[in-house]
Amino acid sequence: MSDGVILQNPGRYPVDSARLARAAAAVLAAHPEHRDGSLSIVLTDSRTVASLNAEYRQAAGPTDVLAFPAATAPATIAENRPYLGDIIVAHDYVSAQVEGLGAALSDVLCLLVIHGTLHLLGYEHDSSTAMSKMWSAQERALHAAGISASVVDVYGNIKHD
Repeated sequence: MSDGVILQNPGRYPVDSARLARAAAAVLAAHPEHRDGSLSIVLTDSRTVASLNAEYRQAAGPTDVLAFPAATAPATIAENRPYLGDIIVAHDYVSAQVEGLGAALSDVLCLLVIHGTLHLLGYEHDSSTAMSKMWSAQERALHAAGISASVVDVYGNIKHD
């Protein structure tokens, strides 16, 4: 796994952990000021994400990915590098969304990790200008990670509850 990227997978979902770490690392590599940062990727279920979504975003129901920037590392992460935060992915929710789309689940999970990592770095998509910057950075990271940007067209055009 890439230095500084910690994967937590308590549900033991079948994923390529190293590939997810490389996706996050591709974002960090493109941002020299954050190259030495660390982050946590948590793969969990939609019930957990729905609870976090309600508590922190006041939004009902699950979503595919949440990003929580952090100023300091939790005690369990003993690394001598700036801690950027946590990316939480609802694996079962994403799996259900991807079913029948013609996109590989592993590519979509990498897209979500890239998207979440960009949020940890302060990117947003709350205006057309901000969205343009974020989508451009996301496309570069996908390319660096060896993933076709077409995954955005396939996955990004479905309605996420």
